[in-house]
Amino acid sequence: MATAAAAPTPHEQSRLIPIRSRAALAIALVSVVGLASFLWPLLVVPGSGLDDATVAPLILAALLPLFLVVVLAEVSRGGFDVKAIAMLGVLSAIGAVLRPLGAGTAGLETVFFLLILAARVYGPGFGFVLGATTLLGSALLTGGVGPWLPFQMMAAAWVGLFAGLLPRARGRAEMGLLVAYGIVAGLGYGIIMNFSFWPFAVGLGTQVSYVPGAAVLDNLHRFIVFSVSTSLGWDLGRSLLNAVAILLIGPAVLAALRRIARRAAFGLVIDRTRGGQPTGAADRTRSHELRQ
Repeated sequence: MATAAAAPTPHEQSRLIPIRSRAALAIALVSVVGLASFLWPLLVVPGSGLDDATVAPLILAALLPLFLVVVLAEVSRGGFDVKAIAMLGVLSAIGAVLRPLGAGTAGLETVFFLLILAARVYGPGFGFVLGATTLLGSALLTGGVGPWLPFQMMAAAWVGLFAGLLPRARGRAEMGLLVAYGIVAGLGYGIIMNFSFWPFAVGLGTQVSYVPGAAVLDNLHRFIVFSVSTSLGWDLGRSLLNAVAILLIGPAVLAALRRIARRAAFGLVIDRTRGGQPTGAADRTRSHELRQ
């Protein structure tokens, strides 16, 4: 039997806490609601009264129970055990503390590299919930609760989700993959957040204003010009910090998270009446993988 220091198996690298069917359905539902929360400004006329201050709280009220459904679905199916929920709480708290350290200065947000690495180890369902709870915890910690919060939660949840869905890789290939994803995620987060407030940010009548009823390509061009001229520098700063942090401390953080997962044996059901052995063929296979 290999020692605990042995290299993790491909399964261990990306699926320590697998996503279950009901949780996948819940995540899909939340993502649809989240996508609608970003796209709804295209369906109303700016200035009609349905702006961020009135609609976003309703979106937040709708999203939070759905995030809870994701957790409950995982718990009911055995994906999230008590140890996994404890790890979720610990990582959410760490992320909530890390985020104010960057304070968004020049786009340097210190929260995303940990989210990406944790989702890589513990899987897409874990990453999805971690992204949302981290941003929520940070907002509560710093008093940053506002109409932007549901959009930030949704965007961060997607960052965690797709980090957990990255293809399997090992060694330098894995680090290269994570660095590249950190860059893309930093840019993508900024772009989707721009879209959440763009129709109301500059008013009407400018070259970058949203034009109700205009062709989609025309509005897309205006949005691209708006994003490049107002936030590209910030988004590049976020991407650069993600890449540097993952490159410098990513291997150590990944090793620590995987070591914790091996020792905690997340998701394993232990039958004490059978001498502490995992129950079921799937659990026995999973136990073997975690111990390699």
